[in-house]
Amino acid sequence: MTQRRRRRRARRGRFGRRAFLAGAGCAALAGAAVLLGRGQTASASSVPPTDEAEPNAALPSGEWRAVWVSYLEWTGMDFSSEEAFRAGVAALMDNCLSIGLNTVIAQVRPFGDALYRSTLFPWSHLCTGEQGQDPGFDPLDVLITEAHSRGLSLEAWVNPYRLRSSAKMPPALAENSLVNVHPEWVCAVGEGLYLNPAIPEAADYVVQGVAELVQNYAVDGIHFDDYFYPTTDAALDAAQFAASGAGDLAAWRRQNVTALVKAAHDAVKAADATLRFGVSPQGNPDNDLGQQYSDVKAWLAAEGENAVVDYLCPQIYWGYGYTLQSGSTRFAFENIVPEWLAMPRAASTALYFGLGAYRIGEGDGGANEDSQSQWCTGSVLARQVESLHSLGAGGWALYRYDSLFRSAQPELADAERAALAALTTA
Repeated sequence: MTQRRRRRRARRGRFGRRAFLAGAGCAALAGAAVLLGRGQTASASSVPPTDEAEPNAALPSGEWRAVWVSYLEWTGMDFSSEEAFRAGVAALMDNCLSIGLNTVIAQVRPFGDALYRSTLFPWSHLCTGEQGQDPGFDPLDVLITEAHSRGLSLEAWVNPYRLRSSAKMPPALAENSLVNVHPEWVCAVGEGLYLNPAIPEAADYVVQGVAELVQNYAVDGIHFDDYFYPTTDAALDAAQFAASGAGDLAAWRRQNVTALVKAAHDAVKAADATLRFGVSPQGNPDNDLGQQYSDVKAWLAAEGENAVVDYLCPQIYWGYGYTLQSGSTRFAFENIVPEWLAMPRAASTALYFGLGAYRIGEGDGGANEDSQSQWCTGSVLARQVESLHSLGAGGWALYRYDSLFRSAQPELADAERAALAALTTA
């Protein structure tokens, strides 16, 4: 644990970690459910938010410029020793600074496991090749130290429900994986294994994990990605739905997800009100609501004691003019960004946008003629950032680090980095 976290806890009255892990997570989930039952998840304010509202202390005063560093990046890092890992992380952070970024979103719990010392989750196999094996040092502590020494923020990225994405990822599960410890919480979808979002005890465990992170590490925030309900199949949680007495499956599932997200937000704020909590949903709001059951419109509008997030960062991974086979251009960059910005939003909630750096050289698969060529210009990301500036968006994040710094098309990636740096470091 860094000195910074110790100082924060000494400065303010805190809800102690042990107390939270002993059951406050359940209380937070119950409180969120009560608010949901009262229909208090959202209270819309003007769009854009007015300047008269008190600023959200958790949000940066200027533009949020971030990059996602995923478990895929960790597979290319040297975990053989703290010194080797630190050298790789130092280079990563320097690269982020070189293009004017100010935030690193580091995936630290990808498969119900941890790249940090946890009493709740096994060590990630990404550290040693074997889930549950101690690497002999704390990767998250290294990430925080190297980020903060350069003035970068470090947000801890957590996948709340996923325990296994396929039969080979992770290759083998530790004895203390939740798959083995609490099999009654786990559901299978294809080869994947997930915590069942309908089981309150499983959701509470996720919230306990958030509390553990913010109490023990000087992270600047907690970040959830877009993996919520793993399927729309009604069989997944049929028993829990029947027992609930609810009549609308989709609405009930959205309540389950919102209760988790709200409780995670409250756990972060219980540790430190200046820490931020954000979610990066899919860029398609219809999919968010109807397939993943994440009630993004309500989350954006909720405020005060009902606040659910500090920010949303929808993944807008389409280019200009993006066209579906049907001919629809709803998801073209120039159309879907204004659609998100037009949603009612609380003054305390920021709206950022995820940009698809992984599309560089590959294209976005649209039916439009330039669906690939516009991603081969060496400047499409910078052009999108300029569009966000003109629209008044508060920030952006790039998915993902390797697409810019370990690209299979280095000349294009070099050009994209230079174009971004010209915007951000002038």
